[in-house]
Amino acid sequence: MCEGGPVNEDWEERTAAAWATFDDCAEEDAADFRAMIDSLVAELPAASPLGPFEQACAWDSTGHPDKAVPLYREALARGLDGYRGRRTRIQLASSLRNLGKPEEGVDLLGPELVAPSDELDDAVRACLALCLADLGREREGLALVIGALAPHLPRYQRSMANYARLLVEPG
Repeated sequence: MCEGGPVNEDWEERTAAAWATFDDCAEEDAADFRAMIDSLVAELPAASPLGPFEQACAWDSTGHPDKAVPLYREALARGLDGYRGRRTRIQLASSLRNLGKPEEGVDLLGPELVAPSDELDDAVRACLALCLADLGREREGLALVIGALAPHLPRYQRSMANYARLLVEPG
């Protein structure tokens, strides 16, 4: 299923609107927010990968990566791909890292470094850098972050890209 299967624009808009309220939610409103997401998920076909993806995001965003991880995995197992699939892998890697499993995050995000480029490239590198740092591989993580930052600089792009490469190049 590409990008999570058939949903209509109205569902997408209502889901986006629900998420737009999240930053205004107090910590004590977390259960209500998750219930709002659950009600939207209930409208989806039973096998839709969007259901577990949205629920994982809600659990993760309300401080429960332990509950989010199996839902992220389920979304991927159901075939979530495209932009949301990439978001899922980034968020799953972050949650795994938070649960003390950074090596799983590295395994998950490594292939994303050679995936087709999109606006999530820097997020992939940032999350991967954190996982690497937790594994004692700070130079590799720093190289990723500097390499991701270099194209955004008004000057010194070439120098910074070379410095990033030299952090991990043998010798």
